[in-house]
Amino acid sequence: MVLDGVDLDNLLRLLAATLIGMAVGTDRDLKGKPGGMRTLGPVCMGATLVSLTALQVGELNQHPDATSRVVQGVLQGVLTGVGFIGAGVVLRSEADGHEAHRLTTAATVWATAVLGIACALASWNLILLGLVFTVVLLVVANPLERIVERLAARRAASRNEEAGPDADR
Repeated sequence: MVLDGVDLDNLLRLLAATLIGMAVGTDRDLKGKPGGMRTLGPVCMGATLVSLTALQVGELNQHPDATSRVVQGVLQGVLTGVGFIGAGVVLRSEADGHEAHRLTTAATVWATAVLGIACALASWNLILLGLVFTVVLLVVANPLERIVERLAARRAASRNEEAGPDADR
């Protein structure tokens, strides 16, 4: 639907993507993590915009095979580019034995881009499910992960006590 030169359908898809990215980013902002609303809003909207552009180019071509190749190439490029952004937020510290940090943020950037692609395709049921699962994972999994880590630490300490002082030799 076009309203005074504005394609209302695409406007709504871009708006939905921006709001979805910002909603996911809210969790990161509340936890003081990188990749908050101002990062994930544009990531989601940008993935939608690139996907919409690919879909429109494909429609202009009017050849199903060519359309498929254009869309596939663009989506692959979006996911590769977003993977690069995600890799940029991952840190490895010598102080922590080269342990990687910020993997959740990198995964969140990637998931947000995928939600943006789904917005371009107007897969509203999938978008809603993806958004719910993403937010639940970010909110619920953090305390659950801490509990599991504490249990694992207790188990390791218990094993070390049972093995005695010469166990590492």
